[in-house]
Amino acid sequence: MKNATLRQLKVFESVARNLSYTRAAEELYLTQPTVSIQIKQLTDIVGLPLLEQIGKRIYLTDPGRELLKVCRNIFEDMSRFEMLVSDMKGVKAGKLNLAIITTAKYFVPRLLGLFCQRYPGIDVSLKVTNRERVLQRLADNQDDLYVLGAPPEDMDIEIEPFLENPLVVLAASNHALAAEKNISLQRLTEEQFLMREQGSGIRLATEQFFAERGLKLKVRMELGSNEAIKQAVVGGLGIAVLSAHTLALDRDSQELAILDVQGFPIQRHWYLAHPKEKQLSVVALAFLEFLHKESKLVGEKYLQGIPGFPTRKNGGKDRKDSA
Repeated sequence: MKNATLRQLKVFESVARNLSYTRAAEELYLTQPTVSIQIKQLTDIVGLPLLEQIGKRIYLTDPGRELLKVCRNIFEDMSRFEMLVSDMKGVKAGKLNLAIITTAKYFVPRLLGLFCQRYPGIDVSLKVTNRERVLQRLADNQDDLYVLGAPPEDMDIEIEPFLENPLVVLAASNHALAAEKNISLQRLTEEQFLMREQGSGIRLATEQFFAERGLKLKVRMELGSNEAIKQAVVGGLGIAVLSAHTLALDRDSQELAILDVQGFPIQRHWYLAHPKEKQLSVVALAFLEFLHKESKLVGEKYLQGIPGFPTRKNGGKDRKDSA
């Protein structure tokens, strides 16, 4: 491998990650024949096939999968070194790669905006996807940090809570329960629920909450996004449990109501996660420090004005306005 070049490894990493010569060429601003030549030269150096094509699809061979791990380690170490040199020069510079679950998109970009204002030399790559794919990216060590609402218990990772994530019960404003107070959980189980897909962190937390009390929910429909759920709630298809963060842009909505339900809001947290043995870059550590100092303040400000969300009054004690 001493004859392999960084250029060849970079081309291979892109092809292996995208499983496409075309997308790799577009990503690296190269022609497709150039990508093919680089892969062929690297394959000749290794002496074993790294990729195989079946029909129109490309697959990694066993040596290809191992080389992809090596490439990621090399580029991660190089990136970490570049950031370290910048830090030694007194400049925070480099790249931060974040992967977050879809519900976190309601507040993470705001935090990133403040972070980038403070450190203009840092470039941020933000991947927003569902929990299952975030966990897969975490297992593959594809990013610096990961934001989750329900961290897995079966992975060797470090997790750190950084922001409250209360779950509330949402209904249409003309729903029969909208004007009720102190609604029992038993009464709630008579309603039709709208849920995210299986594996969703909010769904897991909601079903666990009711199961621990010997109750089972009637799931009428599964929807693929929080926005779709809110529209279905407004349409009278059922009620839903969502993170209060998803309602920040709907704070003035006359069509949605947060129900006053016993035991709600369910108090949860947002978590930052990364593989346990991962050596965090200077930039990732700077982001962690920023979150510890700023996220709580930003989170509370972001949620103020949402009906039913606890507000800080009477010397800092929590009080519910309407839920």
